[in-house]
Amino acid sequence: MADAGFAPAKVNLYLRVTGQRADGYHLLDSLAVFAGVGDRVSAAPAVALTLALRGPEAAALGAEPDNLVLRAARALAEAVGVAPAAALVLDKRLPVASGIGGGSADAAAALRVLAALWGAQVDPATVAAGLGADVPVCLASRPMRMQGIGEVLSLVPPLPRCGLLLANPRLALATPAVFRARQGGFSAPAPAPPAWPDAAALADWLRPLGNDLEAAAIGLCPPVATVLEAIAALPGCLLARMSGSGATCFGLFADANRAEAAAAALPAAWWRWGGGLSGAARP
Repeated sequence: MADAGFAPAKVNLYLRVTGQRADGYHLLDSLAVFAGVGDRVSAAPAVALTLALRGPEAAALGAEPDNLVLRAARALAEAVGVAPAAALVLDKRLPVASGIGGGSADAAAALRVLAALWGAQVDPATVAAGLGADVPVCLASRPMRMQGIGEVLSLVPPLPRCGLLLANPRLALATPAVFRARQGGFSAPAPAPPAWPDAAALADWLRPLGNDLEAAAIGLCPPVATVLEAIAALPGCLLARMSGSGATCFGLFADANRAEAAAAALPAAWWRWGGGLSGAARP
């Protein structure tokens, strides 16, 4: 991607839990896309590895002594064979533990900027899978179908022009807890993605696929249902669904302008954003 330091929000347009490995990791099938909002990571030469936090959501990370950005930096340094030395800055704008891959996107952005800083001859993708299920797709930062435990990525047809709304009730949800609360069996993988002529066709295709973690997330955090209902009631909303393990929910709209206007109608106490979907076709 052109801006290596940009860490866009990752949105699961559908998410199906298709099985579980013997080691406990769940197998997934999901269509992941990226929004025009995100965090930003920068890196400068230094004699040691440091991380400075800034931005409106930085306080939520203050208690983490060793977050995913630092782990990504050390993992890449080991793979490249250099000392882990850089002054990293994370401008945090996405809510933490919210189902839109903020930490994974930050780690991916750190891999990209540090690979450039250190002149890495190693593909950062070789490091990404060891950092978490969402890091490989966030490293690509383009619409992808995710399978396996997140490491199996495949291209999808070009996305139509559409708008995306994101809303979070400012409540964190821990992914392991949501998986533990999930009930029922496993889902079959989704059919092969078709070519979607417009946003309405995309919404129609997505509608029966669902998010297998949504019911469990609502059981742990009932306000998720409130957010979903509010999004679904907005004029022009084509589809309302939870992303990832929550608590962030999204609404699909015909274009970015409608999504932006819809976001402004949601409660100001929530974290919300509306705009374009990264990778969507231009009019």
